[in-house]
Amino acid sequence: MNRNRSRRPGGGNGMLYMLALHAASQFMQLPRKPPVTASLILANTVVHLRPGGLDLVLPTVHEVCLNPYRVLRDWDAKRLLLSAFFHVDDAHLVYNMISLLWKGVQLEGSMGSAKFAGMVAVLLGLSHGLVVATAKTLDVFADYPVPMYSECAVGFSAVLFALKMVLNWNSPDYTNVYGILVPSRYAAWAELVFIQMFVPGTSFLGHLCGVVAGLLYIHGSSLLSRPGNPLSWIKSLLRRPVSLLLWPFTRLLTGGNRGRTHGRGFATGGVGVWRCTLCTYDNRSTALECEMCGTPRGSSGERLENNSQPSAPPLPEEEVDSSPALEEIRRARLARFNNTRR
Repeated sequence: MNRNRSRRPGGGNGMLYMLALHAASQFMQLPRKPPVTASLILANTVVHLRPGGLDLVLPTVHEVCLNPYRVLRDWDAKRLLLSAFFHVDDAHLVYNMISLLWKGVQLEGSMGSAKFAGMVAVLLGLSHGLVVATAKTLDVFADYPVPMYSECAVGFSAVLFALKMVLNWNSPDYTNVYGILVPSRYAAWAELVFIQMFVPGTSFLGHLCGVVAGLLYIHGSSLLSRPGNPLSWIKSLLRRPVSLLLWPFTRLLTGGNRGRTHGRGFATGGVGVWRCTLCTYDNRSTALECEMCGTPRGSSGERLENNSQPSAPPLPEEEVDSSPALEEIRRARLARFNNTRR
């Protein structure tokens, strides 16, 4: 999320366009293309390029940038949504869309298109709503009016920070952030600090609210998924219409092949996980209860998943019990060896 500046004309940055083409070619090689991620990238790109007559229809950056004062004074709610789809320049767009592609492929492939679309919508509204609320709080209680009146931010970065929190929350690995290894769970916090240090003109408040929105979503989903929660029916009520709306795009991009469309947790794979039968959340193999809904591990129907498959199925219990003792096997081998020598 960048503070508002005049849009810089494109051109002259060949390396930037090569990076964009490389990312596009990697996306086209995916066996299953995530429709929601593709739609978000397409929408951001079209809004930025403004082809044909769209330049006359679409609003300008100044008309949609997220300024808390204008949102509250004019009740201009469109800024909460549209500001995410506008970018300052080509570099701002390309880097954000590459980040969205990397995160979207993993998250949408892990949790399904309908859940991913709902999560992006929640994170967008939550992160930008926090920007407005925090700016107002700083103005009233801390006598710091700069975020309230002077900043007008655009870009998808706040949502990307929230997605990064969700993606890395259960990861036990380490991530390289500007040459420093940090636990993946805290990578968004480290990136928040380094971007503010090395990239001028970025909105620290917007990025911070994105991180907080990701945390609120993680813990809020855990509470809503607990059995007997009276608000859990809302998720079930919204899931089917979202799936129906996304069906044509899923059909077009995947050719009718459904990938995994349930469960969340380890989107990157490579680590053994067990799936909760109640909320289908993929948990770390060391967890004794579901990290999303609290269901104890060991309930009926629990499945262990790993990228590596067992080389052979386990023997039935009756075969294990009836197997000969090791001493008998040794004697039989000695007898067969003696017979061959004779």
